[in-house]
Amino acid sequence: MDRVDPAALQTPAVKAALASVARICPAFLPRQVLREGSRHILIAGTIGRAPVVAKCLAPQAARDEKLVERFHHEVAVYRAFVRHRPPVRLPRLVAADHDRCVLVLERIPGRPAARERHPVNPPTPGEVRAMLGAVRTLNMWRPPSDVFGKPLDYQVEIARFHSVGQLTDRDAGDLRQLLHGLANTTWQLCHGDALLGNMLLAPSGPVLLDWEEAGWYLPGYDLAVLWSVLSGDTAARRQISQLAQSGGTLARDAFLVNLVLVLMREIRLHDVPGAGEEQRIMIRRLYDDAGLARRAVRAAVGTR
Repeated sequence: MDRVDPAALQTPAVKAALASVARICPAFLPRQVLREGSRHILIAGTIGRAPVVAKCLAPQAARDEKLVERFHHEVAVYRAFVRHRPPVRLPRLVAADHDRCVLVLERIPGRPAARERHPVNPPTPGEVRAMLGAVRTLNMWRPPSDVFGKPLDYQVEIARFHSVGQLTDRDAGDLRQLLHGLANTTWQLCHGDALLGNMLLAPSGPVLLDWEEAGWYLPGYDLAVLWSVLSGDTAARRQISQLAQSGGTLARDAFLVNLVLVLMREIRLHDVPGAGEEQRIMIRRLYDDAGLARRAVRAAVGTR
C-alpha cells in the first residue's frame, strides 16, 4: 500500500482536484500524489479495495483551451473503449467528469518503460519487442471509423514547419508529393503519443496510458514516435524500420511522412535557449535524425 503523505494532499491544486474527484467518486480515498505538474495532477487511491488513479487537469492548464480540448478528447476515448474494447491492455475507466476534466482509472501495477522522453538507457530487447507488439496490435484494430477522429492535419503541419523555417521549400514539396500518393491509403488507429513514458511494463505485458492523442493517422505514426525516442538503440530502430516497410511502398512512404513531422516537433520542443550539455547532445542527434529522414523522403520521391 502507498504511504499517505498528508502534506502533499493539502496543496491548493490537489485539494481542488480531490473536490472534483469526490463529486463523481464519493468513496475515493486518496493515498499518494503521484504527480503535481503544470498540466496534470495524478493521485493514487482506492475505492473500496480497488486501487485507482485520479487524473485531473491542473488549475493553470484549465485556462488553456487546447489542453482542455485534449483532456475532453481523452475522456471521449476512454468512454469509446467501454463500448469498443481494444485488443491491448489499458486502464479500465471507473468514472469521468467531462466538464471538470477528471478521469478515475484502474491502477495497474508496473513501471514506466522509461522515465525520460529520450531515455539514455533504452529498454531491453525483450521489452522493446513486447511494446512494438502491443502498438502493432492496436494499429491493426479496426473499430467503427466514426468513433475516433483524425487529430493531425498533415497539410497544416507541413505548412507550419515550413513557415518557421524547419522545412525547406524542397522538403515541404517532397512531403506534399508523398502525401498526394497516399490519398487513398487506409488510415490506422494509433495511440498518437507512443512515448516510452506512456507505456507501463506490467507482469501481464505492456499497458498503454495517456490516450489524449488517439485517433486515425497515416500508417506508422506510432512507429515513428518510437523511432524518434529510441536514438540510442540501433537494433530497435532497425526493427521499427523493417516493420514500417513490411506493408510495402505506401506503408514506407506514410512512415517517412510521419517520421519527418514527429522529428520536427521534437526539435521544436527541445531546441530551446539555455539547454544543458546533455540536452544539446540530444538536440544534435535529433538534427542528424531529421537529416536522415529528409534524405529518405527525397529517395522515396525519386522512386515514385
